[in-house]
Amino acid sequence: MDQFLHIRVLLGIVLGLAITTLLKGLARFVQHPGRDRVYGVHIAWAISMFTLLAHFWWWEFRLVHHVHWSFVAYAFLILYVVVLYLLCTLLFPDDIGDYGSWREYFQSRRKWFFGIMAVSYLIDFGDTLIKGRAYFDSFGIEYPLRNLSYVLLCLVAIRTRSETFHRAFVAASLIYQVSWIYRLFDFVQ
Repeated sequence: MDQFLHIRVLLGIVLGLAITTLLKGLARFVQHPGRDRVYGVHIAWAISMFTLLAHFWWWEFRLVHHVHWSFVAYAFLILYVVVLYLLCTLLFPDDIGDYGSWREYFQSRRKWFFGIMAVSYLIDFGDTLIKGRAYFDSFGIEYPLRNLSYVLLCLVAIRTRSETFHRAFVAASLIYQVSWIYRLFDFVQ
């Protein structure tokens, strides 16, 4: 338990920075409503990332049952939260002055955003395995299909500028993510 608390501190710091980045970015639209035009797909991905971060923090509580920690497992978790943090910084950079709009910015950075997101879903396999093979298997076939589907959809998102695709992807992602959380993680064991 003491090891887990020590490990959780660093995870919490990086997750806190990621959440701060999202909230500060979203607050920009409230603070300066006339400065930048809101791009719905961008805002929806910010909401999705916030939901994912809250879920990640909730899900990682399961690590309290992990007894033997190695530096490799610890480093792996740090890598995972750093990847999530990078996704948040891509959503809300310090300055978008080089771009005409949030839509233009998001579309120009979609390869980075969706490329890193695809990697995060691959990393998630390792994160789940850290909690034990039985835990991994407890999700059945839906879990690997979910992650691989996200990876494939991210690869499509990298290649297409289609507004219809991007709107559908983020909407489906949010709906599925909320469903996944409530079906499988409503209560921590």
